[in-house]
Amino acid sequence: MYQRLLEHLTTAVLTLDRTLRVRWMNPAAEALLATSLGRVQGTRLESLEGENAGVADVLAKALKAFHPFTQREAKLVLAGGDVITVDFTVTPVSDNELLLEIEPRDRLLKISREESLIARQKTVKVLSRGLAHEIKNPLGGIRGAAQLLERDLSDPALTEYTRVIVEEVDRLRDLVDRMLGPHHPCRHESLNIHQVLERVRTLLLAEHPRIDYVRDYDPSLPELIGDEAQLIQAVLNVALNAVQVMEGGNTEAPRLILRTRARRQFTLGGERHRLVCEIAVIDNGPGIPERLRDTLFYPMVSGRDEGSGLGLAIAQSILQQHQGLIESDSEPGHTQFRLLIPLEISCSRSTRNHFPQPPEAP
Repeated sequence: MYQRLLEHLTTAVLTLDRTLRVRWMNPAAEALLATSLGRVQGTRLESLEGENAGVADVLAKALKAFHPFTQREAKLVLAGGDVITVDFTVTPVSDNELLLEIEPRDRLLKISREESLIARQKTVKVLSRGLAHEIKNPLGGIRGAAQLLERDLSDPALTEYTRVIVEEVDRLRDLVDRMLGPHHPCRHESLNIHQVLERVRTLLLAEHPRIDYVRDYDPSLPELIGDEAQLIQAVLNVALNAVQVMEGGNTEAPRLILRTRARRQFTLGGERHRLVCEIAVIDNGPGIPERLRDTLFYPMVSGRDEGSGLGLAIAQSILQQHQGLIESDSEPGHTQFRLLIPLEISCSRSTRNHFPQPPEAP
């Protein structure tokens, strides 16, 4: 009965023997440490050693003193090399058993940042729609007046000027429409996310063949429900931005990594999801300037002189239509955008996201 209760806790719980070998862990611990009980049972948990040997020292101290200990903001190195920040409490249950409770800290900070980002995006969207309305109304009047004027002109040579007016009005209208993002709601269709990435890779390879495109896909991902065309646009906007930054910054040996992973028990915008698809776009370019990091997804904000500043804003809008979010981390030589989309798995079938293997670029 007690094991069933522990299995339903959202707190990561493990039991260890006196040699710090894993006896048992609940599903929350499996999700946090990115491993399974079957893989680590009976072995020393590598996450508690690695770069932070002090964690193992605290566990041994608690067992020797037979007294609970709590440590704040400890660093755990996961099997995949990722480092997470946690608070943990170790409690001796007997001379040969330790109970370990782990609370992630970095994820809580990310949730707070995500909620702030979502709130800012909603504010920007409301302001953008109000601004678009105020702009498009007079544009329609200007266009109509130019067309009426063209009909009354006696000199055909003067119609060139009215056509310029109409064309410029249309250009401004299209710019406003692009700033608002997709016009139609996303379609709810089953799709293979790796086909989306392969399409993006093909488009990029045709225009930017100098980039080294690396694929790191998780073939066990199930299909997700969404709009394939919109997701292609979102991933392409993010990847194209990275490629243009690398080429503009004259990056030596430019490389773009397209990676997919599954995230379990993941919180997006305050809502916990059982399974989330993570699409990572990683480049080795110069990084995002510090002055742009807080406003990166705002419309009309760009780090390039020739950029429109709409690509990332549109991508974020598309992800929000899929109840998802885009996060970014950047430092010189390593910039990562993570597109996070909740997965809805069909009960009738479980389709894996196997992806085609097109021939490698010459």
